[in-house]
Amino acid sequence: MTAIAHEGTRPPERALGRRLAYWLPAVVVFALGIAAWQWFLPWIGIERYLLPPFSDVVTAFWDERDQLLKGALITFKEALAGFAVGCSAAFVSALVLARWRPFGNALMPYLIAANAVPIIAFAPITNAWFGLLNPWSKIVIAAVLCFFPVLVNTLRGLTSVRPESLELMRSYAAPQRAVFLRVRIPNSLPFVFAALKVASVLAMIGAVVGDYFGGSIDALGVQILSATSLSRYETAWAAILVASAMGILFYATIALIERFALAWHPSTGGRKS
Repeated sequence: MTAIAHEGTRPPERALGRRLAYWLPAVVVFALGIAAWQWFLPWIGIERYLLPPFSDVVTAFWDERDQLLKGALITFKEALAGFAVGCSAAFVSALVLARWRPFGNALMPYLIAANAVPIIAFAPITNAWFGLLNPWSKIVIAAVLCFFPVLVNTLRGLTSVRPESLELMRSYAAPQRAVFLRVRIPNSLPFVFAALKVASVLAMIGAVVGDYFGGSIDALGVQILSATSLSRYETAWAAILVASAMGILFYATIALIERFALAWHPSTGGRKS
C-alpha cells in the first residue's frame, strides 16, 4: 500500500523540474531571438525601415503606450466579437451537419470553396455593407476566419465516435438528443478546443487586417498603417508586438479554459476513472 501511494504521488520538486524543463527551451529561443534582433541584425546591415532595433521599439511603445493600448482594446473587442459570432455559428452548423449527414455531405464542398476565398477580398465588401467606421465590418471578417476551422474540427469530433458507444445508446433506445448530449458532444470537446485555440489567433488577424481597409483612427491596424506612412517604423513595430501579445494572451486564455474544462480527458493530462 505504501509503495502504491508513493508511486501515485509526485513530489513538488519533480513537478517543478518538469515544468522548467518544458519551458526552458522556449525561454532560451526567445532570449536568443531578442538578442539577435537588438544586436545581430543591425550588425549585418539590416536597415531601420525594415526592422528597427528592439530597444527602439520598446521605447516607442512606452512613449505611445496610451494610444497603443487604446487601439489594442478597440481591436480586441472586434476580435472577441468576431470569435464569439464565428465559433457559435460554426458549432451550431456542425451540430446540424452531424445530425443530417447527407445534407452535410452536400454542403461541405461549398463551404470549402467559400473558405478558399482570400480573406482580404472580404474587407471591401464588409466595409460597403456596414460602413468604414462600423466595427461590424471587422467583426464579420474575424467571424469568417474563425468559422471554417471550428466547423471542420467540431464536425470531426461529433462524427468520430466509437461504434460501441453508439450501439450502447441504441440498446437503451436513446433518442438522438441524448446521443448528442452524452456521447457526441463530449467526444468532440478536444477537437473543439483545438479549433478554438486556432480561431483565437485568426480572430486577431481578421480584426487587424480589417482595420487596414478603414476604421477608427485609434484602431491598432490603422495605427500601424499611419505610423508606416509617416516613417515611424518603431511605432509600427510596437503596434505589431502589441497585436501579437494580445493574440498570445487570447490563445493562452482558451488553453487555460480547456485545461479546466477537460481535466478528465487524457489530452490535458487527466485520467479517466
